[in-house]
Amino acid sequence: MGSLKPPKCDPSNLDTPCRKVRGAKAVMLFLGLYVVALGVGGIKGSLPSHGAEQFDQDTPQGRKQRSTFFNYFVFSLACGALVAVTLVVWMEDNMGWQWGFGLATLAVFLSIPVFLAGSSRYRNKVPVGSPVTTICKVVIAALLNTCMPSSPSSNVVVNMSTSPSADSGLEDGRGGENEKMMQAADPASKSLKFLDRAVPKNSATGMLKCSVREVEEVKIVLSVLPIFASTIMLNCCLAQLSTFSVQQAATMDTKLGSLKIPPASLPVFPVIFIIILAPIYDHVIIPFARKVTKSEMGITHLQRIGIGLFLSIIAMAVAALVEIKRKRVATHSGLLDSARPLPISFFWIAFQYLFLGSADLFTLAGLLEFFFTEAPASMRSLATALSWASLAIGYYLSTVIVSIVNSATGHSRHKPWLSGENLNSYHLERFYWLLCVLSGLNFIHYLFWAARYKYRTTGTNK
Repeated sequence: MGSLKPPKCDPSNLDTPCRKVRGAKAVMLFLGLYVVALGVGGIKGSLPSHGAEQFDQDTPQGRKQRSTFFNYFVFSLACGALVAVTLVVWMEDNMGWQWGFGLATLAVFLSIPVFLAGSSRYRNKVPVGSPVTTICKVVIAALLNTCMPSSPSSNVVVNMSTSPSADSGLEDGRGGENEKMMQAADPASKSLKFLDRAVPKNSATGMLKCSVREVEEVKIVLSVLPIFASTIMLNCCLAQLSTFSVQQAATMDTKLGSLKIPPASLPVFPVIFIIILAPIYDHVIIPFARKVTKSEMGITHLQRIGIGLFLSIIAMAVAALVEIKRKRVATHSGLLDSARPLPISFFWIAFQYLFLGSADLFTLAGLLEFFFTEAPASMRSLATALSWASLAIGYYLSTVIVSIVNSATGHSRHKPWLSGENLNSYHLERFYWLLCVLSGLNFIHYLFWAARYKYRTTGTNK
């Protein structure tokens, strides 16, 4: 194992400079990272939908239990994160990174038999094909059939039954009536009319034919994409928790009595807040909201997501104000150009962590449940995976915004806002104000789509 480690280096010593890992060592490093990403993507993409499938969606009690499941799913993620940012970080700092990775590997191995122990009791949904294939098929069919001539006298006559045999299009006199019934029951039928062309007018037309059921399922998935896009900006803000916020804390006094807290452990603040807030939300806030609103949900999925997005605006404003105070302390103490810790407690950073942590709780749990309940049964795993796709895109967007900001502000005699050897020379407060404004615009964008969205499932209302 020692051969896989890079040679020891000292950045301050020119005789032993630090060099980038290359060759087989780099291959091993990135291969391990990509395998971890693949495994995490598979678990997070399938576990929420698998867990929610265990509850009966046709009864109010089952829907309430499913909502509780999503809350405690986020709670469980927070418990795992608590171990990661405390015990694992301590092991990596004091014993070496291999110990941290080893503990994580052991935890995964222990979780496998626990999961398999309940396999005889799980409700398992039989796979019926890839939802991505269905989406591509419907979109391509709609494009191809647009160019095909159709007979004016032909009618769309399709049995709207959910059984597979009924999707083939039976030419009986009830086709128009069934279509009207489905359009009245499902708001998705009234939108994205272009996709209706994927169903040919009669059996003699159409280069690629799709069933009405397939078209309706694709419409439902596409109708939730604006909501999905509205959450990307929140995850862009969350990216600051593990980047600039940690850098800020590293310049501050991180002592807690005689204990010195590693800056990488600072995410413990939102994690603890989520662990405390999740049970309170499920057992106190939701029952109270149900009594007030006289509805089954109490707070709807879109309202939860909206609360989270609004809290992200406040979080970025608080982050900007904290950074202004931090730089003011650096100026008054004469340490603006120094690398020494500033005489200000790192607990000030906790405020932005708490707001972003609560924003993450509201939005992630609400988004998972929203995607699961609104998506067709055959596409629920794909829909819930959109939550994690939003997280990934948000982190990439953060990198893009930082690059754009540095490029736009690095002209003439001015230094880039987010570049330099000393964080005190950054204009981080301006960057946080920019994210605050972008989050505000994103919130308006979200309200536009949320106000127009019509819930597909029963038992849910605005």
